[in-house]
Amino acid sequence: MASPQQQPPYLHLAELTASQFLEIWKHFDADGNGYIEGKELENFFQELEKARKGSGMMSKSDNFGEKMKEFMQKYDKNSDGKIEMAELAQILPTEENFLLCFRQHVGSSTEFMEAWRKYDTDRSGYIEANELKGFLSDLLKKANRPYDEPKLQEYTQTILRMFDLNGDGKLGLSEMSRLLPVQENFLLKFQGMKLTSEEFKAIFTFYDKDGSGYIDENELDALLKDLYEKNKKEMNIQQLTTYRKSVMSLAEAGKLYRKDLEIVLCSEPPM
Repeated sequence: MASPQQQPPYLHLAELTASQFLEIWKHFDADGNGYIEGKELENFFQELEKARKGSGMMSKSDNFGEKMKEFMQKYDKNSDGKIEMAELAQILPTEENFLLCFRQHVGSSTEFMEAWRKYDTDRSGYIEANELKGFLSDLLKKANRPYDEPKLQEYTQTILRMFDLNGDGKLGLSEMSRLLPVQENFLLKFQGMKLTSEEFKAIFTFYDKDGSGYIDENELDALLKDLYEKNKKEMNIQQLTTYRKSVMSLAEAGKLYRKDLEIVLCSEPPM
């Protein structure tokens, strides 16, 4: 971790490539938990202040605590006291900012689930490197961003290195959803409520009364309410509508098949 006296050569306010952005992230997220927090956050802010002074940007206050508080109010969108990767992308000027580019075109959880369904072509519950490459290529075309094959390859590898938490060379749904803004990431709401395969089988069988292998929108409503009540969590009508709409983006002609719901609710994607 960098000390206040030793600024990493790559922390500057000029435009960063995707790879440089990732280097900065990995440097300051020293414990690899997906956030810059605590002492990591203090060190990052000290280095950022040095970079700002070096580029002639002056703060209104000289008080470190006040400046840091003002900084967090501006960039810590979900007020959790730490900086996540997508928040960092708004602090540092990244070349063709692909994280923000993603959000412009897949800004809601429903759009995200639709994109997931399109690019998880083999329905494995993962987006693998070749599928991710197609996803990013499509995204860059939508955003009218020029790119060549080496740049596309760099973006693909950078996204994998950013979000592939278990290092298996592919992204699960929950890993990929970290691209979404926190407030839009409905999958975060299911953290702590993930089911084992056996638990999922039991609850799905209960709602799939006729054994058809799929449930409809109304049955999904009841299943989600049941899941929340069992975990003693509250969910209002608006949240239920949002979650249902997002999950039903995986359905075919109003039929939500077991394998698709399992990707959302289980700890591990189906084998």
